Amino acid sequence: MRVPRRPGDPRPRPPRSLRRRLILGATALATAAVLVSQFIGFAVLRSWLLDRVDQQLTDFHPPERAYADALRGTLPDQRPDILPSDFRVYFYDASGHRVDTSLGTDTEPGPRLADPVSALGLRAGRPETVDATTGDSRWRVLLTPGPDGMNSVVALPLDTVDGASDKILWINAVLLLLTVLALFTLGRWVVGLGLLPLTRMEHTAERIGAGRLDLRLPDTDRHTEIGRLGRVLNSMLDRLQQALRERETSERRMRRFVADAGHELRTPLTAIQGYAQLALQSEHLTAEQRGEGNRVIASNAERMSLLVDDLQLLARLDREPSYRSEPVDLLALAADAVRAAAAYRESHPVELAPLALPDSGDALEVVEADGDAHRLGQILENLLSNARVHTPAGTPVHVRVGETTVSDTGCGTDRPGRTSVSPPLPAGTPVGVIEVADEGPGLTARYAEHVFERFYRADPSRSRAHGGSGLGLSIAAAIAEGHGGRLELDTAPGEGCTFRLVLPARPTEGATGRSIA
Repeated sequence: MRVPRRPGDPRPRPPRSLRRRLILGATALATAAVLVSQFIGFAVLRSWLLDRVDQQLTDFHPPERAYADALRGTLPDQRPDILPSDFRVYFYDASGHRVDTSLGTDTEPGPRLADPVSALGLRAGRPETVDATTGDSRWRVLLTPGPDGMNSVVALPLDTVDGASDKILWINAVLLLLTVLALFTLGRWVVGLGLLPLTRMEHTAERIGAGRLDLRLPDTDRHTEIGRLGRVLNSMLDRLQQALRERETSERRMRRFVADAGHELRTPLTAIQGYAQLALQSEHLTAEQRGEGNRVIASNAERMSLLVDDLQLLARLDREPSYRSEPVDLLALAADAVRAAAAYRESHPVELAPLALPDSGDALEVVEADGDAHRLGQILENLLSNARVHTPAGTPVHVRVGETTVSDTGCGTDRPGRTSVSPPLPAGTPVGVIEVADEGPGLTARYAEHVFERFYRADPSRSRAHGGSGLGLSIAAAIAEGHGGRLELDTAPGEGCTFRLVLPARPTEGATGRSIA
């Protein structure tokens, strides 16, 4: 839950860009690394310089006679060349008090040494750092025991060490500043080069957002993170484009369906409206004309009612199909359909026969499948009615029943010359099959491709005058697919039409397992 910002609350800082965060992060890390290396280098160099001074102090030992001369006050003149370098030596007598005379030049302030020796806080053989008597200079001093209980303090100035340290600090500061500037400048170029694939992705995404849905991200190297991201995004774009295509196709089909439904309903409504207006002028009509008008109104009302029933049935099948699941004898189902079609045997004789299988006899065998007998019977009634309506008078119709298995060359699969709106069944599946084949003119591949579409009529001869609304095969295909099977059509010009209902068969003893071509 997002908490609203109250008046007076500080505004949230806008997030930094990835490029800026990478540049600042890399510069900060590199700066920290340079600082650490400079600190270590400075500490090592200063320690080495102090060790050199300490080594000089340790290696120097005042001569023994200098202790006696210091007590007598007869030390040599204080010339710089008496002691090496800038050494100074101070003496303490046996009682611990400092002697007034010392060795070394007195041109610069010496170290600040306490009197007596116990107040120095020095331990023999361990150098220490003390301040000068005046100024900011410092000295390195070493307490050395002498003869007769005396002690001496040898001192060296740290001006050279401090001067070198100061110069190194200034040099390190300048180098650090130059390094940070160089890292920031080069970091921008390096980060920009590294983010170049993301920049290309950004530009491509902008063009895709502008409507170029066919574009894809260019970087898809699976060995890089950006490449893997590009592959995932391209896959997502493919799916989105496919979804958009399916949505457009669905919208086109829906618009076509609504237009076709409106067109189908307009004709009977127009007829009803016209004859109803004519009936209002009943005083000018004869009894025969009124009867003809009423007959036309009733006929078109019945036709419109059937069309609405078909539309409602399709809507239910699309939304939430529900079928009873019980054993259905396909042979008995086919026999009932043939018996009902016997009324039209003079124009379209119907024959019930076994399915054409290799090495099969002429005997009909029971074939069972699970499903809704009423709905499956509706499919057969539709197929037989379709054969009667769309073939010339005298065309024989053959109904065949049998059991087989799905194979690459048999039924239940897709192959050239076959049409179906349902997916193929897995190979090797035992299926029960009912064929409704006619010996009519057949259909071309162009017309056969659309026979299962709603409100489709193959040619002008298949018009409303010949009955049907163009929904029967759509309903039959939907029912077949709802039973886990499919409705398929094999046809060619001059070879008639063979509609085949394929359903998963119930396991029975003595299953042949044969396939049909």
